[in-house]
Amino acid sequence: MASTVTETRPGYGQLLRTPRAWTFLLPGFAARQPFAMLTISIVLLVQHTTGSYGAAGAVSAVTGVSMALFAPFSGKLADRFGQRAVLVPGVLVHSASVITLTVLALSDAPLWALFAAAVPAGASTPQIGPMVRARWGVKLQDSPLATTAAAFESVTDELTFVLGPLVATALCTGVDPSAGLLTEAGLTLIGGLLFAAQKSTQPKPSSQNEDHARVEHVSALRVPGIRVLIVTFLGIGAVFGGMQVSLAAFTESIGEPGLNGVLYGTFAAGNMLSGVVCGAIAWKVSPQRRLLVAYAALTLMASGLWAAHSALLLAGLGLLVGVCIAPALITGYTLVDKLVPPTGRTEAFTWLTGAVALGQAAAVTVAGQLEDRFWDGAGFLVPLGGTALALVVLVTLRSRLVPRGPGRTVARGVGHRQPVAVD
Repeated sequence: MASTVTETRPGYGQLLRTPRAWTFLLPGFAARQPFAMLTISIVLLVQHTTGSYGAAGAVSAVTGVSMALFAPFSGKLADRFGQRAVLVPGVLVHSASVITLTVLALSDAPLWALFAAAVPAGASTPQIGPMVRARWGVKLQDSPLATTAAAFESVTDELTFVLGPLVATALCTGVDPSAGLLTEAGLTLIGGLLFAAQKSTQPKPSSQNEDHARVEHVSALRVPGIRVLIVTFLGIGAVFGGMQVSLAAFTESIGEPGLNGVLYGTFAAGNMLSGVVCGAIAWKVSPQRRLLVAYAALTLMASGLWAAHSALLLAGLGLLVGVCIAPALITGYTLVDKLVPPTGRTEAFTWLTGAVALGQAAAVTVAGQLEDRFWDGAGFLVPLGGTALALVVLVTLRSRLVPRGPGRTVARGVGHRQPVAVD
């Protein structure tokens, strides 16, 4: 059967012409901006009110861990009852929790009270990115544009993590220390409700499936390949967290703290540019092999960070590390579409997003301890260690990333099984 140009050379133009895609892309972009504003806004406000970066980092870490632990549960509920049913109460709880945390911080409340408020603030963080990816999955099915969509979402995530901290910092330092969190709460509420209103593009809830009464829903975590991807994404989170702390410590040690933003921006730029290119290529190599190659390259690039002793060399290595991250992330998200049926994809995506957040929170803590206790740059061992351990797991268990054939499903029962194409 002859292939069309669209099928062999998928591109962003064709992707963005997908019917009704803009109805969830625009509100989705607005609703995911607060995600990158939350932790930095907490750090700046709590540091201002307590005078302690340690306390600020601890409250921020509680928020991140809480989000990582509760995100998969939120995704599972969205798959079962629909995204709207989870989003509407979720954004209301999140906005109320963030406002409560802000009031407590401004009132000089004890640290335990800030921890108590940080838990629901993190747990209720709306998982807009995974929900958008799940909507793409419904729209594209087995289209060659699926990889392009994964790349597009990766670039969008990176843009979010570039713009979000900049906006939050500008608000906290130029307007008021509480302005970042209050804006985050407002954007979450408005953007989340607008996104939830787009009912026509959300995946069909599994509870509405005609075979639901005869099918026992099983978590996406039961899919062996998803467990391998979780470990893989934990390693990627270790890169993000280790880079944040170690770059800040390095620039401080050379007396140029202003370079921190430049170096991290270079790292993020490599990620974004690589993501754009990755999505524009019509890949003929299987995603399993692409993930192995990309992750091996990421580990190799991360292995030289700890030995860099100049800002210029560190910028170059950071750029290369960023270039290697995007293909690994994009390919991992693409594999979800192959391993998990639509009724479990939102949950699967939130497991991966939560793994990145958990890996990042752990890396921030470990890298900070290494920087305090050992030499300047010791924190760069965290990205190396995290990716190396994950690479060992990935290579050892790579066979679990291959779909098991037409009968594969995450639901057990008498219901019909949908055939799944194997790349």
